[in-house]
Amino acid sequence: MRLLLVEDDLKIASFISKGFKAAGFAVDHVEDGEEGLHLALTEPYDAAVIDLMLPKRDGLSVIERMRTEKVNTPVIILSAKGSINDRVKGLETGSDDYLTKPFSFSELLARVQALIRRASGVSEPTRLVAADLSMNLLTREVERGGKRIELQPLEFSLLEYLMRNAERVVSKTMIMEHVWDYNFDPQTNVVEVRISRLRDKVDRGFPGKLIHTVRGVGYVLKSEA
Repeated sequence: MRLLLVEDDLKIASFISKGFKAAGFAVDHVEDGEEGLHLALTEPYDAAVIDLMLPKRDGLSVIERMRTEKVNTPVIILSAKGSINDRVKGLETGSDDYLTKPFSFSELLARVQALIRRASGVSEPTRLVAADLSMNLLTREVERGGKRIELQPLEFSLLEYLMRNAERVVSKTMIMEHVWDYNFDPQTNVVEVRISRLRDKVDRGFPGKLIHTVRGVGYVLKSEA
């Protein structure tokens, strides 16, 4: 999952970013409304968290422009303004939810996850399964053939993306867009390196490979025929 965070308070932004990254999100953080709008219009996001009081362009105008340009990314407003009028104005502008500061991160995470589920139109599974590989999204435990596999947070996010797209080839660009931050250099071999490390944990010592390279296209998670 990939999140856009538009927040000029660096302390709050750091708190939010660390929390979402620990939950398996790739987080793109910017400090002003102009840059936030640019990313919202040009990059694919699963959700956005946008402050109202921002330099260069306020949060409401960012959301309004997103909706005018037919960008339907779920948006939650994060603001110190908590009056009924402020909430109504935010929702009328096109936001999907509104959370006032101070807030608990667990509530923000739960609300963002709910928005993503609602936007996808399907209920969020608590477990992903492919062949004898299983992933518990609540406990973040991964097993293959009943054997526990220990993964680093980024490895977990990469495997989750592959499992959510099981039997479907995903390109290097698609992986970077959903697992890494937008400012990663697409010319690096970071995806290849991470895939190799993930294979060592998921495939080595088990009967049959699950992670396959489709030369010139990308990668796919599937059982061997």
